[in-house]
Amino acid sequence: MQVTICQTNPRLFAVEQNLEQVIERIAHHRARGAELIIFPELALTGYFVGARYHEMALRLDSPQIKRLAAATKGTAAVVGFIEESRSMNFYNAALVAVDGEILFCYRKINLPNYGVFEEKKFFSGGKRVPVFRLGEFNVAVFICNDLWHPSLPYLGIAQKADIFVTIFNSSQGSMGSEFCNIESWQIINKFYARIFGIYNLCANRVGEEGPENRREIDYSEEAVADAPGSFNFWGGSEIINPFGQEVVRARLHEMDEVGAVIDREMLRQKRIILPYLRNDDPHFTQRELERILQGDKQYVTRRELRKVVRGEKY
Repeated sequence: MQVTICQTNPRLFAVEQNLEQVIERIAHHRARGAELIIFPELALTGYFVGARYHEMALRLDSPQIKRLAAATKGTAAVVGFIEESRSMNFYNAALVAVDGEILFCYRKINLPNYGVFEEKKFFSGGKRVPVFRLGEFNVAVFICNDLWHPSLPYLGIAQKADIFVTIFNSSQGSMGSEFCNIESWQIINKFYARIFGIYNLCANRVGEEGPENRREIDYSEEAVADAPGSFNFWGGSEIINPFGQEVVRARLHEMDEVGAVIDREMLRQKRIILPYLRNDDPHFTQRELERILQGDKQYVTRRELRKVVRGEKY
């Protein structure tokens, strides 16, 4: 399957402009044989939407989303946007559209609410980790902070995912000077591919953006006097193979597009040579979680431990 990652620089609040660019890139890569085209988190809105999140939101029956889905005729796409549900909840979401039809929306589950991040202030969290079939592959979608919670990728693997589509908005300095986002994401992306034996298709954005960009819109001068400045989204989108090796990587700090052909034979090779998950038992995980959540931690006292060591108890 031929896959393409579009490392874009969305303009904050410019939904229509961003939408046109996304549709144009889908048409461009579909004509060149791409079967899956991936865009970053919040590709239709920009990241620091603040209190204007509801103005940028689209429903699945919105004309814009219908146009976007129609543009995938003959291919498939994953596109980050703000979704408004019928019950008027708002989600940091990823539209999954295949062959001109909306398949579903993945809704970000773990919403950060610390430092410069305020997603939990505005968005509802998702409740499911769905896996969908595309050609010969099972595909799971995750958004940014979801990958920092290992239980969520595991839920994809428990449903036999072959591919992770990981879309995010990572910027330099947003976590302080002691933490390197570029290094951390490169480690995480390779870790999941290597441990689970899957392809990881990772799409980050580029561009300069920050809370200061919305000053004249939803904050007074006093309210933003101490707000952080703009942040530089660094790009570096990449495709990682099931052995945790980089297949291709986009440029840093520039708009770019990268692609590769992925095949099931490498998945097969990895699972034969390094069958980490052969004996994985989700039912065991379920039982242990139920025991933990019910409060039965089965503490072992020192006396009991000494009996075990002496062979009196096992």
